[in-house]
Amino acid sequence: MRTRIVLADDHPIVLNGLRSLIGSESDFDLVGEASSGLEALRVIRNKRPDIAVVDISMPELNGIVLSRRVADEVPSVRILVLTLHEDRAYLRQALEAGVRGYVLKRGAAESLVEAIRVVVGGGFYVDPAIAGNLNKAVPRRSAREEGAALDLTVREAEVLKLVALGYTNKEIAGRLDVSVKSAETYKARGVEKLGLKTRAELVRYASMQGWLTNI
Repeated sequence: MRTRIVLADDHPIVLNGLRSLIGSESDFDLVGEASSGLEALRVIRNKRPDIAVVDISMPELNGIVLSRRVADEVPSVRILVLTLHEDRAYLRQALEAGVRGYVLKRGAAESLVEAIRVVVGGGFYVDPAIAGNLNKAVPRRSAREEGAALDLTVREAEVLKLVALGYTNKEIAGRLDVSVKSAETYKARGVEKLGLKTRAELVRYASMQGWLTNI
């Protein structure tokens, strides 16, 4: 099955280069393009691709805000961001926005195709040049969190890892061969033990545990 892709970047030269990369892969299908955040949102809503490759720095809506909107409005679409920014603050914001891939523009020619395949396959991709920043992008664990982590069962940890990676309860149940209700129960018990309230907090915790870098 061909992977349906939308591209969004406000620089024509970059967009042309991305188009060429996508076109060189026989199993990729470019179904839409955009040069601004709002236009990208409209195209994504309309085309509902498997993955959207978006620039972080775009007019009208930047890539982070766009990712949040897509997560709310078209959650089936996985977002991969392209960026010039190697600062861990951008990486943290991207994680919290639900982004599944983070690729530096300077290495896109070598890594973008691989990143798309990883994300479409259900994984999480961070450019190797900054992957080490994942563990620096979160605060140190408190003594309470250290203790709570020891109380997680293997199954609770497995479920929380998949939740952090963006899988739905139904998808988690299928991957772990448990019922949806059981997946929901493991998730609820896990976040309660860790004292986590939001998905952003869970992503930070997962990053801190190294769950997002060992895929």
